[in-house]
Amino acid sequence: MSLKGLFNPRWPGVALFDLDGTLVDSAPDLAATVDQMLEHLGRKPAGLEKVRNWVGNGAGILVRRALADKTDWEPAALKDEILYNDALEIFYHAYGQINGRNAVVFDGVTECLNHLRSLRCKMAVVTNKPDRFVAPLLNKAGLDQYFRIWVGGDTLDVKKPDPAPLLYAMEQLGGTRGTTVMVGDSAADVNAAQAAGIPCVAVRYGYNFGGSVNSLGADAVVDSLAQLL
Repeated sequence: MSLKGLFNPRWPGVALFDLDGTLVDSAPDLAATVDQMLEHLGRKPAGLEKVRNWVGNGAGILVRRALADKTDWEPAALKDEILYNDALEIFYHAYGQINGRNAVVFDGVTECLNHLRSLRCKMAVVTNKPDRFVAPLLNKAGLDQYFRIWVGGDTLDVKKPDPAPLLYAMEQLGGTRGTTVMVGDSAADVNAAQAAGIPCVAVRYGYNFGGSVNSLGADAVVDSLAQLL
């Protein structure tokens, strides 16, 4: 199946993008933050590769995974909420200083965004990253100019894979299920799009908790967003 030309003058009218692992490789910053948090707590650093597999469900779950030292942590195994709250506060403080320092825009992203903008497509970021960190990262990456709105992990009461953030962004931009696409890198993105009833493009280069995106059921899977032009 050829995907070239999928993004064309007729479609989409609205494009929603995940942030971490889709537009920007922010794992180095997140790993540095997690390691700083763990060391502050007297624990061994996790390192970049582990943290890559923990990203995708928001800061709270990232911190819980780091404390448990595994992706498939069990809530019952983390009963110390005082430790968790302390760790989360340390994480937020550290990430506020590190956010965007080493982040890199993935190849093909700027080309895709420029193409969609030329077609007058309305674009939004829909991410599980806490609201306070979204705008600074987009600004440092030079991507804020492309997006009319961004929906963070605490903009609403729920986050992806719940469909509500996608539907909220779509409605804010005047889109419909037939004119809107979600672009992401993980099961959270694909599942949210499917629940929202909108098509989804998944990128292979992202995080997805260490697993492949090929079998998630996305409508298209690409190695670069430039393949869609």
